[in-house]
Amino acid sequence: MNENHLLDLEEQKTDLGRVEISPEVIEVIAGIAASEVEGVATMRGNFAAGVAEKLGYKNHGKGVKVDLNDEGIIVDVSVIILYGVSVPEVAKKIQQNIKQALQTMTAIELQSINVHIVGVHFEAVDGEEETK
Repeated sequence: MNENHLLDLEEQKTDLGRVEISPEVIEVIAGIAASEVEGVATMRGNFAAGVAEKLGYKNHGKGVKVDLNDEGIIVDVSVIILYGVSVPEVAKKIQQNIKQALQTMTAIELQSINVHIVGVHFEAVDGEEETK
């Protein structure tokens, strides 16, 4: 199975049909769940996501990559954290929040949630914000 396929939520046949969830929906749910964690400054997206946001489009899946394979679903999250927070604690909270959100909203079991800290955001002395 690759990420272009829709994910079958249940294999049960009912009179009502099947429920399928696209990987983009999983990305959005995971992105929102990660950004809600205290200590996360922002999600890290690609160039296209940055351009879309400057044009006024909100991309809730920014910074999230979903990989569907034979063993299950792997979620990779790239975040920029606030200066001074505990990196292991924030990363663990991100994993827990994503897992809970996906289980509650989709009943999907995850193989792994990988958190990538790609930057630190801090406020400069003169009040301007910087990200390194």
